[in-house]
Amino acid sequence: MLLAGCTKEQWEVGFFPVESKGATSHTDHYIALWNGGWIAALAVGVITWALILWCIVRYRRKKTDRGLPVQLAYNMPVEILFTVMPIILVVGFFFQTIQVMEKTTDDRTPGEQVIEVVGKQWAWDFNYVTEDTYYAGVQVNLDGTEAPGENAPVLYLPADTPIEFQIRSRDVVHSFWVPAFLEKKDMIPGKTNVMHLTPLKTGTYVGKCAELCGEFHSEMLFNVEVVEPAEFESQMQALREQGNVGQLGKEYDRTDWYQNPYETEEGEH
Repeated sequence: MLLAGCTKEQWEVGFFPVESKGATSHTDHYIALWNGGWIAALAVGVITWALILWCIVRYRRKKTDRGLPVQLAYNMPVEILFTVMPIILVVGFFFQTIQVMEKTTDDRTPGEQVIEVVGKQWAWDFNYVTEDTYYAGVQVNLDGTEAPGENAPVLYLPADTPIEFQIRSRDVVHSFWVPAFLEKKDMIPGKTNVMHLTPLKTGTYVGKCAELCGEFHSEMLFNVEVVEPAEFESQMQALREQGNVGQLGKEYDRTDWYQNPYETEEGEH
């Protein structure tokens, strides 16, 4: 019954969000590492369970047995096996993880579009730096239905275009998270974090804050619209026509309580 409740698509992505497959230039690498890790762990588990059951059955006490069973100090082949195999597994996981990190979290592909994502209690501002325009988001008010999500702040991304996200906070610690992208990045006052990726699959994705940031943390939602480049340009032009020209700067920050001791007067770190 449990297996019948799982679709082929869910198995393929290792029970990550189904829409993650092919969503960005990184998601398939994460999925492959995740599935490979579970397959290796399951194989080790099956072997270990089989040996345990074999010992239980093969060496069970019989009615004709008298006294204690033969006491064995060690079994050299078994001890070598259970010493060498974990080392092989750990080394294998290590190098697979390094290879995936080089293609994902360490990705520094120059962004054709630079977008500054700014978290604030409890909404989002999006500065489209390359396009010199912006979007100022307002808080979503949940009412127990899915309707409020339809009016959440919207981040537009052009498909098949390298993106550089510059991520920071206006007040407290937030976290930029699009579950389908399988990545999240903390937003820390006084610090700008960077994320590089290329959206590949058009569609609507849900985003949220992944760091408990205050009373209305649950309402800090946004949508991501991955669209064709022509539609992206159309959306940018619409923002300009609304008067959203330029950038929303640090004058809206609420971080007077925080002073970065490593920041110079010129703003360098």
